[in-house]
Amino acid sequence: MAAHQQLLYHIVFSTKERRPFLQNDSFREDVWAYMAGVARNLDGFAIRIGGYHDHAHLLVRIPAKVAVSDFVGKLKANTSKHINESRDAGMKFHWQDGYGAFTVSSSQQDAVVAYIEGQVEIIARNRFRMNSCRF
Repeated sequence: MAAHQQLLYHIVFSTKERRPFLQNDSFREDVWAYMAGVARNLDGFAIRIGGYHDHAHLLVRIPAKVAVSDFVGKLKANTSKHINESRDAGMKFHWQDGYGAFTVSSSQQDAVVAYIEGQVEIIARNRFRMNSCRF
């Protein structure tokens, strides 16, 4: 009997101590592209990757035979190694321990993609609101 499984996850994790290592737009996009390649090498598929200066959001399809914790651990380790080997910086890059992983139904895929694509605008809008509400 053949089986079809499509397991979608919205995965979120941040840089160590929420440091804004990913401020440079070009560098950040290169990191997202590298992550997509790592996901592919882990037999997954990155539908959308995005984030902000201090965190990443991924909407990924992960095979049922792969534990989410293993997938995320390998993704973070490979990406950190690549970043540290490819840039000349005084401070080592690290992802923060831990992550959030949320299952996504296929009917909500477009909404999650839009949320990930809008991260820069969402963060900027929320920071403006927080700063303008000070008394």
